[in-house]
Amino acid sequence: MSDDTDPETGFYALPGDLMMWILIISELIVFGAGLMAFMAVRLTDPQGFTAAQGHLDATAAGINTIVLVTSGWLAALAQRAGAAGQVARVRLLLASAAALGALFLWIKMQEYAAKSAIGIDFETHPFFTFYYLLTGFHALHVVAGIVILALVGWKATPRNLEVGTAFWHMVDLVWVLLFPIIYLLR
Repeated sequence: MSDDTDPETGFYALPGDLMMWILIISELIVFGAGLMAFMAVRLTDPQGFTAAQGHLDATAAGINTIVLVTSGWLAALAQRAGAAGQVARVRLLLASAAALGALFLWIKMQEYAAKSAIGIDFETHPFFTFYYLLTGFHALHVVAGIVILALVGWKATPRNLEVGTAFWHMVDLVWVLLFPIIYLLR
């Protein structure tokens, strides 16, 4: 039986910081609740949701998935480089991960602009209310993650790397859940 007060087991065995894990879990709960609400409302109008979904650019979202997952991989490599004491490599990898995060945001903004150009907004259909809320909230997390990666690159300690990359991986995970549910599920 493990003892949660033992630094080798329990909560103390998590990489990084307990408060970051509390934040990550709470964010996952919020996104999970949003996705569950999306799915529940979808049940009330499956044809309308499918028709609205037809206005999305699944190709751009697929590219964004590759971009964000690659960014997460670079962040993981940065953590490994940090463990090896390669500070310059850490900074390069984190800057690359952050740059891919910025590319993700640029692609997402292009998608939003395309919707706006044809008059699609929050009030067009409940599908788009959820689409903008969930993907917009995620985009805010990408912005926060980019800031965190920059701060971690500036102060690249092993603990900072663990905490910062844990947050960035949560951002990846949320998108990997949002993408198929919003863009692909019919």
